[in-house]
Amino acid sequence: MLTVDFDRLKVGPGVRVIDIGAGQGRHSYEMLRRGAEVTAFDMSASDMADVSEMFGALVAAGEVPETGNADARVGDALGLPYEDESFDVVLMSEILEHIPDDESAIAEMVRILKPGGHAAVTVPRFWPEKICWALSDEYHEVEGGHVRIYKASELAAKLEAAGLEVDGTDHAHALHAPYWWLKCAVGVENDDNPLVKGYHKMLVWDMMSKPWVTRVGEQLLNPLVGKSVAIYLRKPV
Repeated sequence: MLTVDFDRLKVGPGVRVIDIGAGQGRHSYEMLRRGAEVTAFDMSASDMADVSEMFGALVAAGEVPETGNADARVGDALGLPYEDESFDVVLMSEILEHIPDDESAIAEMVRILKPGGHAAVTVPRFWPEKICWALSDEYHEVEGGHVRIYKASELAAKLEAAGLEVDGTDHAHALHAPYWWLKCAVGVENDDNPLVKGYHKMLVWDMMSKPWVTRVGEQLLNPLVGKSVAIYLRKPV
């Protein structure tokens, strides 16, 4: 389940990319399959161990072009251990809403991006996220949970103030918004609820089978109810 358009970011052979807040690595794997030089970066040592193992499995399965290589690094997004202007592409997907000092994290992202390089930042969209917060405190009041709800214009302004140019916006995961509303309504830990179980089964089927009816339907619904907003950026030369 990808939130960003890697063609738009020009990810391909020889491109050095970093996925800050990589989590379980879904975006890092796709960039590696495209032959990029990938760094998955996250504060979770267990997640990075799993991602590193999966990198090896992708190579062993022949899914990585010769130009592709990857490593997984544990660290803090507020203090990235890289030289200035080190990366051609920087990705921060669904991470800034977890960080109290988001402006420092943005500044670090900008610092390590090369002039002329591309970036993408994704966060939960304002109004679908607002519904989740209204339905459930448990959804966000947990350790490491969401500390804010962004308006896209507010986030774009912070990114521009840090030295980036907005190159466009998009929305994703319309089918997932109702799932999280259901979860928040019945209890986020209540996975046995029949409605939640049924909807989750549909989402898994959609991700595995990619039927045209849900693919087209989600594309049509994304501008209306897409759960995530993606902001595409460029660092001026």
